[in-house]
Amino acid sequence: MTADGSEAGVRIYPVGLFLGGRRVVVVGGGPVAERRVRGLLVAGADVLVVSSSVTDGLRELIECGRVSWTQRRYAAGDLATAWYAVAATPSAVVNAAISAEADQRRIFCVRADDATKASAWTLAAGTYGDLTVAVSGGRDPRRATGVRDAIVAALTDGTIPDRPYREPPS
Repeated sequence: MTADGSEAGVRIYPVGLFLGGRRVVVVGGGPVAERRVRGLLVAGADVLVVSSSVTDGLRELIECGRVSWTQRRYAAGDLATAWYAVAATPSAVVNAAISAEADQRRIFCVRADDATKASAWTLAAGTYGDLTVAVSGGRDPRRATGVRDAIVAALTDGTIPDRPYREPPS
Protein backbone atom coordinates (compact mmCIF):
# COMPACT_ATOMS: atom_id res chain seq x y z
CA MET A 1 0.00 0.00 0.00
CA THR A 2 1.10 3.55 -0.71
CA ALA A 3 0.73 6.55 1.60
CA ASP A 4 -2.59 7.49 -0.02
CA GLY A 5 -4.11 4.07 0.66
CA SER A 6 -3.93 2.75 -2.91
CA GLU A 7 -2.06 -0.34 -3.96
CA ALA A 8 1.45 0.29 -5.22
CA GLY A 9 1.54 0.48 -9.02
CA VAL A 10 -2.27 0.57 -9.37
CA ARG A 11 -3.58 3.43 -11.49
CA ILE A 12 -7.06 4.63 -12.28
CA TYR A 13 -8.86 3.15 -15.25
CA PRO A 14 -10.13 6.06 -17.37
CA VAL A 15 -13.61 5.42 -18.70
CA GLY A 16 -16.54 7.33 -20.16
CA LEU A 17 -19.85 6.71 -18.44
CA PHE A 18 -23.18 6.90 -20.25
CA LEU A 19 -25.44 8.30 -17.53
CA GLY A 20 -28.33 9.37 -19.79
CA GLY A 21 -31.58 8.69 -17.93
CA ARG A 22 -29.77 6.93 -15.09
CA ARG A 23 -30.21 7.98 -11.47
CA VAL A 24 -27.27 9.76 -9.89
CA VAL A 25 -27.53 10.70 -6.23
CA VAL A 26 -25.63 13.79 -5.12
CA VAL A 27 -25.50 14.20 -1.36
CA GLY A 28 -24.81 17.80 -0.42
CA GLY A 29 -26.20 21.11 -1.57
CA GLY A 30 -23.21 23.45 -1.64
CA PRO A 31 -21.11 24.91 -4.46
CA VAL A 32 -19.19 21.67 -5.11
CA ALA A 33 -22.44 19.71 -5.33
CA GLU A 34 -23.82 22.34 -7.71
CA ARG A 35 -20.80 22.04 -10.03
CA ARG A 36 -21.14 18.24 -10.08
CA VAL A 37 -24.91 18.44 -10.70
CA ARG A 38 -24.45 20.79 -13.67
CA GLY A 39 -21.96 18.40 -15.28
CA LEU A 40 -24.22 15.42 -14.63
CA LEU A 41 -27.14 17.22 -16.28
CA VAL A 42 -25.04 17.84 -19.39
CA ALA A 43 -24.48 14.06 -19.43
CA GLY A 44 -28.25 13.51 -19.28
CA ALA A 45 -28.31 12.01 -15.79
CA ASP A 46 -31.47 11.79 -13.70
CA VAL A 47 -30.13 13.72 -10.70
CA LEU A 48 -31.43 13.48 -7.14
CA VAL A 49 -29.94 15.88 -4.59
CA VAL A 50 -30.16 14.89 -0.93
CA SER A 51 -29.47 17.85 1.35
CA SER A 52 -31.21 19.92 3.99
CA SER A 53 -30.29 23.09 2.06
CA VAL A 54 -29.10 23.97 -1.45
CA THR A 55 -27.40 26.84 -3.27
CA ASP A 56 -29.53 29.33 -5.19
CA GLY A 57 -28.28 27.75 -8.42
CA LEU A 58 -29.42 24.28 -7.34
CA ARG A 59 -32.74 25.70 -6.16
CA GLU A 60 -33.33 27.12 -9.67
CA LEU A 61 -32.61 23.71 -11.22
CA ILE A 62 -34.99 22.08 -8.74
CA GLU A 63 -37.75 24.64 -9.29
CA CYS A 64 -37.62 24.22 -13.08
CA GLY A 65 -37.82 20.42 -12.70
CA ARG A 66 -34.34 19.52 -13.95
CA VAL A 67 -33.26 18.08 -10.60
CA SER A 68 -35.14 16.18 -7.87
CA TRP A 69 -34.56 17.15 -4.24
CA THR A 70 -34.98 15.23 -1.01
CA GLN A 71 -34.80 18.02 1.56
CA ARG A 72 -33.13 16.37 4.53
CA ARG A 73 -29.78 15.02 5.63
CA TYR A 74 -28.34 11.83 4.17
CA ALA A 75 -29.79 8.57 5.52
CA ALA A 76 -28.72 4.99 4.88
CA GLY A 77 -30.64 3.68 1.88
CA ASP A 78 -30.51 6.94 -0.10
CA LEU A 79 -28.38 5.24 -2.77
CA ALA A 80 -30.82 2.36 -3.34
CA THR A 81 -31.77 3.53 -6.86
CA ALA A 82 -28.40 5.03 -7.86
CA TRP A 83 -26.08 4.05 -10.68
CA TYR A 84 -23.50 6.56 -9.47
CA ALA A 85 -23.10 8.71 -6.36
CA VAL A 86 -21.38 11.92 -5.30
CA ALA A 87 -20.58 12.61 -1.64
CA ALA A 88 -20.23 16.39 -1.41
CA THR A 89 -21.14 17.28 2.16
CA PRO A 90 -18.93 19.34 4.48
CA SER A 91 -18.65 16.35 6.85
CA ALA A 92 -15.94 13.71 6.39
CA VAL A 93 -17.97 11.37 8.61
CA VAL A 94 -21.09 11.70 6.43
CA ASN A 95 -19.06 11.39 3.22
CA ALA A 96 -17.47 8.20 4.61
CA ALA A 97 -20.94 6.77 5.34
CA ILE A 98 -22.11 7.60 1.81
CA SER A 99 -18.99 5.99 0.36
CA ALA A 100 -19.47 2.89 2.53
CA GLU A 101 -23.08 2.49 1.37
CA ALA A 102 -21.96 2.93 -2.23
CA ASP A 103 -19.28 0.25 -1.80
CA GLN A 104 -21.80 -2.12 -0.23
CA ARG A 105 -24.19 -1.58 -3.16
CA ARG A 106 -21.38 -1.72 -5.78
CA ILE A 107 -22.00 1.84 -6.88
CA PHE A 108 -19.06 4.01 -7.89
CA CYS A 109 -18.82 7.06 -5.63
CA VAL A 110 -16.92 10.33 -5.89
CA ARG A 111 -15.90 11.95 -2.60
CA ALA A 112 -15.47 15.71 -2.84
CA ASP A 113 -13.49 15.82 0.41
CA ASP A 114 -10.98 12.98 -0.03
CA ALA A 115 -10.34 11.31 -3.39
CA THR A 116 -8.03 8.79 -1.71
CA LYS A 117 -11.09 7.22 -0.07
CA ALA A 118 -13.31 7.24 -3.16
CA SER A 119 -14.01 4.54 -5.74
CA ALA A 120 -14.26 7.13 -8.54
CA TRP A 121 -12.91 10.59 -9.38
CA THR A 122 -14.27 13.39 -11.47
CA LEU A 123 -11.65 14.15 -14.10
CA ALA A 124 -10.92 17.67 -15.34
CA ALA A 125 -12.93 17.63 -18.56
CA GLY A 126 -13.26 20.07 -21.41
CA THR A 127 -14.73 20.02 -24.89
CA TYR A 128 -13.66 21.12 -28.33
CA GLY A 129 -16.31 20.50 -30.95
CA ASP A 130 -17.40 16.91 -30.49
CA LEU A 131 -14.19 15.96 -28.66
CA THR A 132 -14.09 15.53 -24.90
CA VAL A 133 -10.73 15.83 -23.19
CA ALA A 134 -10.48 14.43 -19.65
CA VAL A 135 -7.36 14.59 -17.50
CA SER A 136 -6.43 13.11 -14.14
CA GLY A 137 -3.64 14.82 -12.25
CA GLY A 138 -3.29 12.06 -9.69
CA ARG A 139 -3.93 13.82 -6.41
CA ASP A 140 -3.49 17.31 -7.90
CA PRO A 141 -6.74 18.63 -9.41
CA ARG A 142 -5.23 22.04 -10.25
CA ARG A 143 -2.54 20.34 -12.31
CA ALA A 144 -5.21 18.35 -14.17
CA THR A 145 -7.18 21.54 -14.83
CA GLY A 146 -4.09 23.28 -16.21
CA VAL A 147 -3.25 20.39 -18.53
CA ARG A 148 -6.87 20.14 -19.69
CA ASP A 149 -6.95 23.86 -20.44
CA ALA A 150 -3.66 23.63 -22.36
CA ILE A 151 -4.95 20.75 -24.48
CA VAL A 152 -8.22 22.52 -25.30
CA ALA A 153 -6.29 25.72 -26.14
CA ALA A 154 -3.93 23.75 -28.40
CA LEU A 155 -6.90 22.20 -30.19
CA THR A 156 -8.48 25.63 -30.57
CA ASP A 157 -5.38 27.30 -32.01
CA GLY A 158 -4.48 24.32 -34.22
CA THR A 159 -1.28 23.31 -32.39
CA ILE A 160 -2.87 19.90 -31.95
CA PRO A 161 -4.56 18.83 -35.19
CA ASP A 162 -8.22 17.90 -35.06
CA ARG A 163 -8.81 15.70 -38.06
CA PRO A 164 -11.24 12.82 -38.31
CA TYR A 165 -9.70 9.42 -38.85
CA ARG A 166 -12.86 7.72 -40.02
CA GLU A 167 -16.13 8.70 -41.56
CA PRO A 168 -19.08 9.03 -39.20
CA PRO A 169 -21.63 6.22 -39.45
CA SER A 170 -24.47 6.90 -41.88
